Amino acid sequence: MYSHVQLNKAYRLLNHGPTILVSSRHNGKQNIMAAAWVTPLDFDPPRITVVIDKSTYTRELIEASGTFAINVPCVAQLDVVRKVGTTSGRDLEDTDKFAQFGLETFTAKEIDAPLLKGCVAWLECRIIPEPYNQNTYDLFIAKVVAAYADERVFSAGHWHFEGHDDLRTLHHVAGGEFFVTGAAVKASL
Repeated sequence: MYSHVQLNKAYRLLNHGPTILVSSRHNGKQNIMAAAWVTPLDFDPPRITVVIDKSTYTRELIEASGTFAINVPCVAQLDVVRKVGTTSGRDLEDTDKFAQFGLETFTAKEIDAPLLKGCVAWLECRIIPEPYNQNTYDLFIAKVVAAYADERVFSAGHWHFEGHDDLRTLHHVAGGEFFVTGAAVKASL
């Protein structure tokens, strides 16, 4: 029930500052983590930035593979976001949060990272190597190579959550508290 998003409009999937889930895979190992510091950087070609701490298992897989996926979760996935955001893959027997929490995925088209079912948007990303930024600030710059969105809440390049409160995006505040995307308002010219 998702549709492709034109790459020059992919920034709109993140422009409103949602909490995201970063998924990665390398050599048969996979992981997913929550992140709140992600932002569009450029339109065409589309680029994003995301902060991923050096200590995370996800970062280890991202640096090894050179790719990752951005999954934009919704209200219906609040507990999943909290679980994957407060558990390290390294602490699990098989280092696989997908298996541990029974998370369903589907296959990305351009990269090897899993995409989490139930989200409202997905971006497939390839790292643009910037060792100084990565090592000093934990900041990754990536090119978006594919993007998709749930057409019930994103179409014609715009979000429209009305009538789908369970599909509204989450915005992390702190300590397990989130805001939810509200009603859209439009300025007059």
